[in-house]
Amino acid sequence: MEQETMISMPRIGDVAPDFKAMTTKGMVQFSEFAKDKWIVLFSHPADFTPVCTTEMSGFAVRRKEFDALNTELIGLSIDSIHAHLGWVSNVKEKTGVYFDFPIIADLDMKVSKAYGMLQPNESETAAVRAVFFIDPAKKIRLIMYYPLNVGRNMDEILRALKALQTADKFKVAMPLDWKPGDKVIVPPPKTLEEMEARMADKSIELVDFYLARKSI
Repeated sequence: MEQETMISMPRIGDVAPDFKAMTTKGMVQFSEFAKDKWIVLFSHPADFTPVCTTEMSGFAVRRKEFDALNTELIGLSIDSIHAHLGWVSNVKEKTGVYFDFPIIADLDMKVSKAYGMLQPNESETAAVRAVFFIDPAKKIRLIMYYPLNVGRNMDEILRALKALQTADKFKVAMPLDWKPGDKVIVPPPKTLEEMEARMADKSIELVDFYLARKSI
């Protein structure tokens, strides 16, 4: 029986794997990158390809929204720094959109392998469309994987980032389809005393003792 290839894949809650790599903004040591900020690290299969161009343009066009959320962007593909620079220049010339964030040149696939972006059943030479949400402590908080032929949803990426930050700030959870302005979920009680206090609290919308919502 042919032995299956084992893929190293970081998990939610893990410290993001450190690396040193050349990017379109110069050399980056990831453990020192964007200190005190959230990071969205995302991979694309290849430069000069159509779906990747739309996705990278989406990140670039909405860069200010990420800036407002104290979040740095950093992209990656298994291409050379020269290919990256040529692609960035070409897209700017043809569309006016400038990829003004670092893009990792991962020719040796070192970063892609560390983050489980290479998945042999999809491709052994192109990174899948992965998105890693990494908090200021460099802990991985959310991971999204898309196949090569399906582009990501920028609204969902921003919604998820806002949800993570809101949950941290207010110590709450987010219901289905939550977006800023919606009510949030109050964590369930852990003791009888907490349960009784919740039942008497008029500031929350109580479905039952285990399900309560409130505005923030």
